[in-house]
Amino acid sequence: MNKWFSSILFVLVASLSLQSHGIVNGHEYQFEEQGKAEIFRELANELRCPKCQNQNLADSNAMIADDLRRELYQQVQEGKGSQEIVDFMVNRYGEFVLYRPKVNAMTYVLWYGPAALCVIAAFVFAMVMRQRKRKVADDSVSNQVTRELDSKVESEDEGFSETEKARLQSLLSEDTDSKEGK
Repeated sequence: MNKWFSSILFVLVASLSLQSHGIVNGHEYQFEEQGKAEIFRELANELRCPKCQNQNLADSNAMIADDLRRELYQQVQEGKGSQEIVDFMVNRYGEFVLYRPKVNAMTYVLWYGPAALCVIAAFVFAMVMRQRKRKVADDSVSNQVTRELDSKVESEDEGFSETEKARLQSLLSEDTDSKEGK
C-alpha cells in the first residue's frame, strides 16, 4: 500500500510541476508550457483595461478586465502569437487598450504634443525676456537723456530762450507723468 501511495503521489507531483501557471489578479491560469504562461503574463501587464483609466488587465478588478483575461487566456491556449492577440484586442477595443499606442496620424499629438508644447513655451519665454531687456534698456537711455536735458535746461550758459526753456520743461514733465501713469 505504501509503495502504491508513493507512486501516485510521485505522478501527481510530477504532472503538477510540468504545468505552468499564470497568476493574474489572484486568478490562476494553467498552461501546458512555460512560454505560454510568460506570454499571458506579459500581455496581461501590457494591455489596458477599457473601463479603468490607469490599470492593466493584470491589476484591474473590473468585469470587462476579467472577460478580457479569459479571452487572452483562450487565445494563448490556442497558440496565437503576441502580435496576433494584440491586433485582435486593438481591432475589438481600439488603441485605448495599448499602454504604448503606435505612432500614426491619429496619435501624433499624443507622441509629439508634449515636446511641441515645450518648444513653444521656451520660445514665448525667450520673447518675454527679450522684451523685458529691451524695455529696461530703453528706460535707462530715456532716464539718461532726461537727466542730460534737465542739466542743460537748468544751466543758463546754453543759450536757450525763456520760451524754449518753458517748452522743454513742459515736455519733460509730460514724459515723467506718462511714465508714472504706467
